[in-house]
Amino acid sequence: MLRNPSRVNIIFFSGRNGGGKSRYLNLAHPLCLGVIAAMVLGTLGTAFAIGMQLGERTGGMGGSDSDRFHRLIAEQQAEITRLKAHVQERADALASRLGALDAHIIRIDALGKRLTSMANIDRREFNFDDDPKMASGSAPAGGQIADIATALAELEHRVDLRDAQLAALENVINERKIDDAVRPAGSPVAGATITSRFGERTDPVTGEEGHFHKGLDLAGTKGEAVAAVAAGIVTQAGAHTGYGNLVEINHGNGYVTRYAHNEKILVKVGQSVVRGQEIALLGSTGHSTGPHVHFEVLRNGKPINPLNFVKPEPAVRQVASR
Repeated sequence: MLRNPSRVNIIFFSGRNGGGKSRYLNLAHPLCLGVIAAMVLGTLGTAFAIGMQLGERTGGMGGSDSDRFHRLIAEQQAEITRLKAHVQERADALASRLGALDAHIIRIDALGKRLTSMANIDRREFNFDDDPKMASGSAPAGGQIADIATALAELEHRVDLRDAQLAALENVINERKIDDAVRPAGSPVAGATITSRFGERTDPVTGEEGHFHKGLDLAGTKGEAVAAVAAGIVTQAGAHTGYGNLVEINHGNGYVTRYAHNEKILVKVGQSVVRGQEIALLGSTGHSTGPHVHFEVLRNGKPINPLNFVKPEPAVRQVASR
């Protein structure tokens, strides 16, 4: 290459060992300068375009990730809000249900008090007043989960307590019903007249003084129904010395009743009977002077006054008042 202040030339040699022809290119020529400038500008433009595309792509990727992140956060916040509303709704429903159950237990308490009073039981034995109340005195307001959990535990305790009390009260009432059913009460002959009382008397057949009468004589019409005065099991049903045709019933709890001088016996040994059931027909068999029922009540094997168990029929009251 030859340098000249006025122009710059590039020399090309063709052929080998310098034997060829030489050619040169004048870089100062306007055409060469234009071509070079165009090439430089083209290179710079291409680089700029590539840079812009890379920048847009990078910027676009960054914006897309950011938007996606914000959308995810918004969706999670919306889901949390929805879940909180759902939980609060369920908590409010539970609180309302607890209030209804508490009111139901109050009604059970009222029933327990009424049954205790009807059964004439000391209220101190079955107290339906003193019991743990809910922490707030009623179902929790506001539906707080912790409050509902506490209320549920207290309600469960109250239900268990009431269940035990009512079961015990039921047993007491049933036992009293059984006691009432097997305890002698009433007259074996409706409207009967008392002709001889319990205790010392003159024997009506022999005339013997100081004879102890173990029962109560109830006069009636021959063939009239004789009924059991309590539920029990027939332990005797047949002829017995002095008693004639005798029916004996064991009622449990130490009680036994006897019905003597019957015309006909209607039950058998081992048969169960209930209060008011016909067991015989009134007669005058055995040691007797006329149609009547000799009625005895024994407690633990000892005769007691049957008048204590006979309901005061009008005819009985009339004779007994003499």
